Amino acid sequence: MLITYGKRVAIVISLVVLGCVALAVEDTKAEDNFSVVLLPDTQNYAEKFPDTYVAQTLWIREHRKENNIKFVIHLGDIVQTPTNKPEWENADRAMRLLDGVVPYSVAPGNHDMVVKNRDSSLYNQFFSPARFANRPWYGGHMDEKNDNNFCLFEACGMKFMIINLEFAPRDETLKWASGVARRHPEHRVIVATHCYMRPDKRDTGCATSYNIAGNSGEQIWQKLIRKEPNVFLVVSGHVLGVGLQTSTNDAGGKVLEMLTDYQGLPNGGDGWLRSLQFVPGENKIHIKTYSPLLDKQNMDVKETFTVDYDMTLAKQTLVAPKGTP
Repeated sequence: MLITYGKRVAIVISLVVLGCVALAVEDTKAEDNFSVVLLPDTQNYAEKFPDTYVAQTLWIREHRKENNIKFVIHLGDIVQTPTNKPEWENADRAMRLLDGVVPYSVAPGNHDMVVKNRDSSLYNQFFSPARFANRPWYGGHMDEKNDNNFCLFEACGMKFMIINLEFAPRDETLKWASGVARRHPEHRVIVATHCYMRPDKRDTGCATSYNIAGNSGEQIWQKLIRKEPNVFLVVSGHVLGVGLQTSTNDAGGKVLEMLTDYQGLPNGGDGWLRSLQFVPGENKIHIKTYSPLLDKQNMDVKETFTVDYDMTLAKQTLVAPKGTP
């Protein structure tokens, strides 16, 4: 399968480089469901298996209509070594296959920056705010860099937002994220950050493990997630494995917290992607895990399952807390 993709990858990349591909995102008419795809830790692909990274984004590109893919969320650790430019070039080559085709977001993981001083220079060289500035779905960023940003999309009559946070986000970052969420009370919010969950609970050492000022997954929950009523999903990578828990925020709403990371598997992660199919008519999200490298779906109960999520508009009472700026 990889050989087949390799040939097609070469053709598609050539077209992109020549500027012959300028596809626009096409909305599905009379849609009754839609998908969001999670792209977990690609660090090994950027370093050693670049064709696998390309196969992932090529699969997303080719199946965007069939699966009504509205958005792709990269979970961080785009590369292995933050100062190795060829790895960033490999990542850029893969992600460019989505440019102008499917909206996507990125946020730096610990491998995407020199952690001790949060130097994300190459990340911002390749994935700067300027790269996304003309995209209608790009909402904005914190300060001058793209380490923290937010994006928007609509599907099935609902408004969604993805808030992407740096590795072990600082207190000022969480305050910024809170302000963004509160200024958009009509949006259902997904928070994406590299380090948040472990397979069985929230992480408690995101910052302390690296001796930097910042917050762990548990602290992010206490300081941000539980306080914002329109956050319904938190997605993260960083820790090998998968995990899911449902928590209750201060407003009594349910929050899904999901870990997705395959970097320790053979071939740098075996190319696994996770798709979240939202079905409003059922008030459910169907989670599927598929690898374009292996050309198969993982049928393990931890990889292919369904969760409840109320999408009835009548119950969409997302109200900004008092004191909203």
